Amino acid sequence: MAYQAGGQRPEPRPVPESLEAQAYLQDYATFLEAVPFPSVVFDHRWDVVLSNSAYEKLFRGIGPHPTAMPGDNFLRFVLFHPDAATVLGEHESSWCLPMLAGFAAAVERHGQDRGLQSIRRDIAQDPIMDAAYRHGLPHWIRTVGPGAAEHDGAVRPVVHPDPRWGRTDCRVVGETPKTLQDMGYTRMTLVLRETRRPAATSRRPRRARRTASHLSVVPAPEA
Repeated sequence: MAYQAGGQRPEPRPVPESLEAQAYLQDYATFLEAVPFPSVVFDHRWDVVLSNSAYEKLFRGIGPHPTAMPGDNFLRFVLFHPDAATVLGEHESSWCLPMLAGFAAAVERHGQDRGLQSIRRDIAQDPIMDAAYRHGLPHWIRTVGPGAAEHDGAVRPVVHPDPRWGRTDCRVVGETPKTLQDMGYTRMTLVLRETRRPAATSRRPRRARRTASHLSVVPAPEA
């Protein structure tokens, strides 16, 4: 599912006009930094508004990309960055498809949003990703159920560069206070679990990067 998004770098994120809102975000950034687990605040386009140092540490080994850095837009990172699968375990089923489901729901609510339209164009430019979105995603949603786009409470695998965590799971916790909600923002925290060392014979090799292939939810093309 390798894909190099060819669009322009995302537009600068808008800053709240209200001085009170700006002050709130500054204080909330201080609060976020006190959280020991990766935590991020993003808008309805998944543009990152705030993140803490634990979030930055989780993705510190990620290589550069013009449009899909985890500190810029989390959705673009999950979908388009070739290194995403090195940190986000079971990348397709646990991260990519749920994010695509959330994106589809956002398009229904904000169909005219230019940022979302830009992401949709980038999806359409890649035949594999486009097939996953138009054909594989509906099938997956029917299988998983109406909560497919809901992240809060999900347990998903990650591969942390810090050996204290290593290959482990995280609980996705959505805890967005009303003030952030009123600004149109969402907070997501990845509560890491202590590493459970598997037996050497059962350990799966770490994938170095994503490579071009078909998604398992999309039938492979016949020869």
